[in-house]
Amino acid sequence: METTKVERDSMSKLPVFKNEKNNLYLPFMSSFYNTFAQPFGWALFRIVIGGMLVVEGWPKIIAPFAQVGFVENLGFYPGWLWSPMLAGMQFFGGMFIAVGLLTRPIALANAVMLAITLWFHFAHPYGDALLTQAGIDALNSGSDFFTPNGIKRLADGGGAFLTSVQLKAELASIFWTAGALLIAAFGGAHFSLDRLFKKQF
Repeated sequence: METTKVERDSMSKLPVFKNEKNNLYLPFMSSFYNTFAQPFGWALFRIVIGGMLVVEGWPKIIAPFAQVGFVENLGFYPGWLWSPMLAGMQFFGGMFIAVGLLTRPIALANAVMLAITLWFHFAHPYGDALLTQAGIDALNSGSDFFTPNGIKRLADGGGAFLTSVQLKAELASIFWTAGALLIAAFGGAHFSLDRLFKKQF
């Protein structure tokens, strides 16, 4: 049954989560949550996730075939096809997410890509050292070649530094994957082109 214009307008104004006054410890905050905090908060979150995908995707757009070896190592053949597709999905997909157009399918596609990146970080860690013992000995005997920060990071062969880099890579991938999945689940919501068109996936 086709919805009427009134029904469509009503649907387009629904908050992502409706905060009933009788369910809140501070009932007077209901209007603030529904009309300001949630709409602007969700739009900002969507713009941040989409914007960062654009930033990360731009180098791949400039060099669309730079990821051929990487994607083929992951089992995606032919690399000449998947590499530019990855670039386009990140860059243009990020734009679509930011403005809230075709939000759910685009966000889901990027979530899958980000989940594969997360798996890659777990399956191919950075390792536990940058220097062998001979390298550490050379560092100690020729410290004039290194900055104080370099000496500090390499004193143990770089193990602590690599552990920190590995953890940050994993946490960043978890955050971006979860963010894309949330957007795929809830859609563009407020201030999105999907809502403006009153039709979405």
